[in-house]
Parts: sequence; C-alpha cells; structure tokens
Amino acid sequence: MAKDRDRELNSGLPGQDEFSLESILAEFGSGQKKKRKEDEDTIPFPVVPKKRRTSEPPKQPGRLLTFPEAGAQPARKTRPSPATPPVRQQPEQASPPPKAEQPEQDKVLEFPEEAVAPEESPLAEGINRLLKRADDYAEHMFEEEDVENDTAVRRAEEFIPGTDEEEEPSPRRRERKPRRQPPPAPDLPPADLARRYGKGLKGLRLRSTLVFLLFLPTLYLTLDLFPYPAALTPQLRMLALAGVQVLAMLLGLDVLFRGLFGLLRLEFGMDTLLVFAAAATLADALTMYKLDPREGQMPYCAAIVLGISLLLRGTYRKRRGLRLACRTAASASHPYLVTLDEGKWNGRDTYAKWSGEVVGFGRQMQASDGAQRIFWRICPLLFIASLLLSIIASIGRGAPERLLWCLSATLTASASLSGALCFGQPWLTLCQRLSKSGAAIAGWDGVTATGGSGILVTDADLFPPGYVSLNGIKIFGDFPAEKVVADTATLIRESGCGLDKPFHDLLRSQGAIYRRVSNFFCYEGGLSGVIRNEQVLVGSADFMRLMEIALPPGLRVKNAVFCAIDGELAGIFALNYILHGALDPSLTSLIRNRVSPVMATRDFNLTPAMLRQRFKLPVERMEYPAVERRMELSDEDQLHSDILTAVLCREGIVPYSEAVVGAARLRRAVRTSAVLACLGATVGLILAFYLTFVGAYASLSAANLLVFLIMWLVPTPLISGMVNKY
Repeated sequence: MAKDRDRELNSGLPGQDEFSLESILAEFGSGQKKKRKEDEDTIPFPVVPKKRRTSEPPKQPGRLLTFPEAGAQPARKTRPSPATPPVRQQPEQASPPPKAEQPEQDKVLEFPEEAVAPEESPLAEGINRLLKRADDYAEHMFEEEDVENDTAVRRAEEFIPGTDEEEEPSPRRRERKPRRQPPPAPDLPPADLARRYGKGLKGLRLRSTLVFLLFLPTLYLTLDLFPYPAALTPQLRMLALAGVQVLAMLLGLDVLFRGLFGLLRLEFGMDTLLVFAAAATLADALTMYKLDPREGQMPYCAAIVLGISLLLRGTYRKRRGLRLACRTAASASHPYLVTLDEGKWNGRDTYAKWSGEVVGFGRQMQASDGAQRIFWRICPLLFIASLLLSIIASIGRGAPERLLWCLSATLTASASLSGALCFGQPWLTLCQRLSKSGAAIAGWDGVTATGGSGILVTDADLFPPGYVSLNGIKIFGDFPAEKVVADTATLIRESGCGLDKPFHDLLRSQGAIYRRVSNFFCYEGGLSGVIRNEQVLVGSADFMRLMEIALPPGLRVKNAVFCAIDGELAGIFALNYILHGALDPSLTSLIRNRVSPVMATRDFNLTPAMLRQRFKLPVERMEYPAVERRMELSDEDQLHSDILTAVLCREGIVPYSEAVVGAARLRRAVRTSAVLACLGATVGLILAFYLTFVGAYASLSAANLLVFLIMWLVPTPLISGMVNKY
C-alpha cells in the first residue's frame, strides 16, 4: 500500500520512470531498512555526535537531503523506524555548495515536520524504569548460580571440613561486673606457702579434737537426760559449764584472737561474732545464779564449745587444702596456667590454658575466701541488731538484770556453727581430688574467675604426647627419604601442631635436619611452603585431592600425613591416634556444666568428622572455628587475664576440665552454704529476740537453742559433699 501511495503522489512529475522511490532509497538509505537479527531484541542507545576535527570536511545537516540534478524526482520522506532514533540537528550549518551545483528552488521538496511525541506520564516512566531494572536483573541472575556450580567450589565443600563462625556480640550484652581486686599480699612461691601452711597443722587438728571431746561433758551438764549426783547442784553445774568453756577457749585461743583482731582490719566475720557470743555466755554463766536464776535453766556454754570446735575444724581443713594446693602447684617446674579471658571466643568468656610463670598464685592463695566475704557484710548487721534488740528485750521491758541473758541468747543464735565449714569443708574435698589429677585452684580469686561458657581445647589436650605415634612410612618416586622426612617435619614444626614430637623423633632417627621454609601458609586440611625453591604440600588425603595431587589407587589409610613436592606425591606417613580413657568423660563433664569445648587445634587430621566417626566424641556440642581463628586462639603470645584460675602440672584435658568444673561447683557450694548460714543466723536472732522479749525461759533453753543450731548446720556437709561428684 505504501508503494502505491508513492506512485500516486509522484505521478505526473517529470522523470518518474528514471527516479523511483526504490532507487532513491537504495542510493541514500532509509529508516525502513530491515533490522539485523541480533538487533531485534535490543534497545539502541542514542548516538552521541562526535566532535568534528578541523581538518575534516563539514557534514551535511541531518535533515537536509540533496537530490540529483536534471529532473530528479523528489521522494516523500517516510517516518523513521522506531528502532532507529532520530538524529538531532547539528549546531553548526554546512557550507553551501557551489552555485553551479545548487539545485533550483522549485525542485526542493520541503519535508513535513515530524509530529512531536506526547510526553509520557509519571506512571509510564515508573513502569519503564521497573522494566529496565527487571531486564538488568535477568541478565545477571544466573551469574551467582554459575559460581555455586563451579567445580573448584564443589571440591572445596567436599574436602574442607565445616567450620563455625563467630557471631557478632549483641549490643545488649550485660557488662560483666568487675572482679574484686586481690589484696596486696606478698606473692610468695608456692613451695614457701606450703611450708608455712604446714606449720602447726597437726596441733590444730589435735586441739579441734580435744575441744570436741570437751563438748561431751557440756552436753551432759546441759541436758537432763541422765541423773546427776546429789553433790552436783545447779549452781555447781553452771560453774562447771563456765570452766569447760574457758578451757575450750584457751585451746582455740589462736582462732578466737584472729577473729578479734579482724576488727582492726574492719573484717567482722562469724569468728568475731563467736568471740562476742562466748564472752556474753561466759559472763551470763558466772552471774546467772545471782542476777537471773531463770528457774533452773543452764547457760549456753555447750553451743559455744561446739562452735569453737567447729571453728578449729574448719580452719584446719582450710589450711590443709591450701597446703595441698600449694604443694601441687610447686611440683612442676614448667606448669600450665588456666585463666578466664573475657570475650575470647564468640564474644563470651572462655577458659584458656597456656604455659608461663606462676605469677600471682601466692598472692591469691592468701586472700580471704568466699564465705568470709559474705559474712563481712552480714555479721556487722547481726551484731548491731543483737545489741539493740537485747537492750529492748531487757532494759526496755524494765528488767535490766536480763541484759546478759538477752545478749548471750541473741549472739549465740546469730553465730552460725557452719561459719568456718562453708569454705573449709568443700575446699579440702576438692583439693584432694584435683591433687590426684595434677591441678590446683588458685585460691578463692581463682574460684571467682569462673563462669565462662567456653574452653579452648588444643592438640595436646585431646591427644597428649605419647598418644599419637607413627605407624608406617612410604616414599614415592625418586625422592630421598631424608628429604621427604625433613620437608614434612619442617612444615609440621612451623605449624606448631601436636604432631611435632613424633616427627621430631623420626627426623633424628633418619639423621635429617630441619630446613628453612618461606611462604608458609596454613589451610583447612594442610600446609604449604617453599623449601629450596620447591613447593611442598603437607596435609590430609582430602587436601591432596583438593590440590589435584594424584594419590595411589585403592588408598585405605584413614589417618595419615601426605607430602607432595612440586605437585608430585613424595611420601605418606601413617599415624596411630590413641584415645585417652578419660577424654570422653571429661568432655561430657564440661558439656553438662554448660562449658562448650572450642577446638583450637592445629593438627589438620583432628576434624569433627574424624573425632565423631572414629572416637564417637560429642562433636555436635563442640565448636570448630576456621583455621585462621584456630591459629589465633592457640597462639602462645596472646594476652591473658591477670587472675589465675588454676595451675596444671600434667598434660591432657583431664586436669584441665576437672579444675574448671570443680572451681565452678566450689563457687556455687560455698555461696549457697554461706547464704544458708546467714539465713539461719537471721532467723535465730529473730526467734531469740521474741522469746527473750516475752521471757519464755523454757522455750529458749540451752538444749532447744543447741538443737536449733545443729539443724542449720546439717545443710553445709550435704552441700559440701556434692562438690566433687562430677
């Protein structure tokens, strides 16, 4: 139809047979040219006009078409193709042609102006932008999928073990309360402290036994269970009780004076409270017959004697535990230290074991224990309350003669019998167990440095020296055995893994020496380095396959070290891993106490898959960082806390885990016992005040008060016995 229309419009013009529309379009080109096949689905960009050089001839205007002379038939201009954008008018005008070549004015056909396209609405523009973004996304959407399907990535996922990544610490994480700074005590060596704590230890035990034997006659004189001789009058019984109490106080004079001198250091504990209770009870026993006979009731001397006996017993057990811990710490010339490092792994406090000097152990051992620190806050309040309430119950009631009785009752009821046993009883029990394992807790400051949720486990913890041995060697190719052994041992020593000792022994047996290595790198599953201008690879079988090292067909070695030199397999070293019998129980104990083992291993064979398949260890509850992070966590030069948790004298995870778990259990036991002791003292004070206020002599008898104190004593041995049950 377009061609017929052109013929109809151009009919009657001269030379129409000579110049047709097809010839004009063929000579000058047109926007109706057929598009190329590859341009059908593309959107052409507008052509940016290039800057014309001065030496180039001027171009014709974009919209000006020069027709041939002599009867040229002008053609009707067609609309440009939508795929071809219109060319804008050049800002500079072309120079006019010579007069001889200028066409006549009547032969120039003016083209009609193009219709201006209406402006697109904002909605249409937004849709176009969205479509363009969709097209761009469609062009790149398969690039990431291609990367996932890459052969190298699939090989790495197959041969490299999975690792755990650290989480970003939560910004709402509660700040840890700063620990109490150790007292400025001299940092004596553990051996000197052991000798100091050992002095007078047998005498202390003997005196505690004697005082307990003195408790038996006081119990007989206090209770009316057995008939008394006729000569033993009530007044004589009171004097006898006072005499036995004085003898018991003389036997325990050192512990009583220590409690009394604590006032000079503003340390008011249960021992200080017992001193005032003993003084009030002794004064009441000596003056009771004249001031306040109380209808035949006896003074509370039996409770005081039992309190002195238990105070001596608790002091003995504490000093014995301190001596045992110091002897254990001094038994090794190069011990391991355990500290709780804040934010070490995954933003959580983590235990770390490292080798160093025992600095601060003696200072921490001389510090006060946890029960004393709790009593120093509660006992002053109990003492002040006892004085005030005794005055109210006696002078306030118009009976000043009852003042000594009220003071004796309230102070004795407030002085808990388990004050010295809250720490001494479980401390000795735990020290006896840890001493057999080769561990010693660094005093109460070491106990409070617990509560971490992770523990770093190294190669030596899982498999101590002697539990990994070489089971066979095979050399491939023309490589000398001395060269293969030297290269392998050099890279293993450079990595610092637990295989250093067996390969060092092999190196000496072969008469080889270590070599210099450069460009050393650690990977998941292997090591690499340059030795004498040769690329050496050492690692597991999966690492060799990942590095495209040809391995012997039918290889059945499960745990081995492979060595490749310049891309060729040079040797295989078969290894034999022997699991320690206490490794699985130690890991289980840590996990049950909510301490997650973090594998900071450098041996490329110790992967979670290997530990689970061969040794059935609970690796799903263990964490396995990346190789770079494992190297940092096991670095010997990293910073650690200044407060020691424990000192270890043996290799392996057994003393390590027992010290960590035992210290945490000791902390909970001591605090629970101390809180119960304070609660019992508070309840006893309130009851004693009420009964003295109403004057109930029979209800507040010496026998009833003794039974009350013994009942609150029972929980302490029960709690202490659970410390070493793990």
